Amino acid sequence: MDTKTLTKRSKFLSLVLRHKPEVIGLTLDEQGWANVADLLEKLQANGRALERADLNYIVEHNNKKRFAFDASGTKIRASQGHSLEVQLGYEAIAPPVFLYHGTARRHLANILKEGILKGNRHHVHLSADVQTATQVGSRHGKPVVLTVKSGEMTTAGHHFYQSENGVWLTEHVPVEFIEEMSEWKRMIK
Repeated sequence: MDTKTLTKRSKFLSLVLRHKPEVIGLTLDEQGWANVADLLEKLQANGRALERADLNYIVEHNNKKRFAFDASGTKIRASQGHSLEVQLGYEAIAPPVFLYHGTARRHLANILKEGILKGNRHHVHLSADVQTATQVGSRHGKPVVLTVKSGEMTTAGHHFYQSENGVWLTEHVPVEFIEEMSEWKRMIK
């Protein structure tokens, strides 16, 4: 499967498994899982036919590892990023001392006032490294990478989770846990 096709199919699966399963008449369970056979059948019925081998390839080769099969291989779900109400069942774990958040420069003024908000998703998404955060921020415009004092947040009682694909998740990052905010204040003036 070429990169363009992989990207197109992956984006459609993201739409279905994270946001709008009803687009193809699919039902997700409360943990966000869909039966693989149902998914393939619904894709076929909606003119988006996909063979099981192609689905396996997408799950295995998606550069962001957005999807995961259950242990039996009969169910699939998005690893995180849902706008639907799902219970992913991740256990709270201690994060590294610092995590990183990639965003567009145009969002800095709001972040300075409110911290990093989850928006219409279940959690704020954080990266373990600057390179990944930069790539994420680049999707939204001129990138800015913010350093999150995740160790201090944990000490203050905030919880962190890690999805199957390594993305760190938390409910909200208050302004006081974002490092070097004075530098960003100068940039937006």
